[in-house]
Amino acid sequence: MTISADTLDMRRDRRPWLRRLADASEPYLYSAPSLILIIAVMLVPLTLGVSYAFRDIQLLNPFSGGFIGLDHFRELAGDPAFYGALRNTLWWTGASVVLQFVFGLILALLLDKPFPGRAIAQALVFLPWAVPSFLAGLNWAWLFNPVIGPIPHWLFGLGLMHEPGNILSDPNYAMWGPIVANVWWGIPFFAITLLAALQAIPRDLYEAASIDGAGWFQRFRSITLPFLAPTIAITVLLRTVWISNFADLIVVMTNGGPADRTQIVASYIFTTAFKRLDFGYASAIALVLLVLLLAYSMLIILLRQTLLNKD
Repeated sequence: MTISADTLDMRRDRRPWLRRLADASEPYLYSAPSLILIIAVMLVPLTLGVSYAFRDIQLLNPFSGGFIGLDHFRELAGDPAFYGALRNTLWWTGASVVLQFVFGLILALLLDKPFPGRAIAQALVFLPWAVPSFLAGLNWAWLFNPVIGPIPHWLFGLGLMHEPGNILSDPNYAMWGPIVANVWWGIPFFAITLLAALQAIPRDLYEAASIDGAGWFQRFRSITLPFLAPTIAITVLLRTVWISNFADLIVVMTNGGPADRTQIVASYIFTTAFKRLDFGYASAIALVLLVLLLAYSMLIILLRQTLLNKD
């Protein structure tokens, strides 16, 4: 007669059942504080925000708070201000991400080359990222002010303006002010992350390509870009989501004006919630933005996974 290994293990385990339960739950008890913090800080506000989208929450109306179903979304479907803000968001996000990526990649390529004082230069590159966004927006608003700022006079001197004026008050060019400020503020993110990815590329590949007669552009296209592709995908994803939700510079520099030409969805949510005090409608807008960003994130993740599988 043979006794299985499981039976032997059961006979050996003579511990009280409370002790066995405590040992089994030990990993979960260690992670419980983090899970409780995540639930309290993220999931609870998210659940409340989603519920507000289906309720009439107006702080100036003491009789509000009831369930109204999809009324906010029906109103949103016919809201021209929302569609204008959505178009502005696409322009604001697309221009900011592209310019930040291009200048960040150029800066990372320059910092990847050895030269005297490179460590100091790398530290200085990170400096704009350390400046609070409110302070950065205020400083750039002053720079674009023709009374105290030099930028309008420089543009006038270059023949790009008929007179030194404030582009932040010009409906045709106002969006460029926050975009320039955002590019200056966000370049360090791309520069630092891409520089880290560049330094992880084996140098032997570049030496072998040079021996084979490959030029700098061929080396960049055949070696650098394929190795950077996964990092580029995830950094572009992160910056796109962050910038789409980033209304600090616009609120400080233009407050959505003039004539809503710089009003993006994030600043429209801020205006609706904290100026009109309509938290229900603002939550509906935020929920639509969340769904759009989730769809975009899924596309980028699938693209990144495709690139990784291809390699």
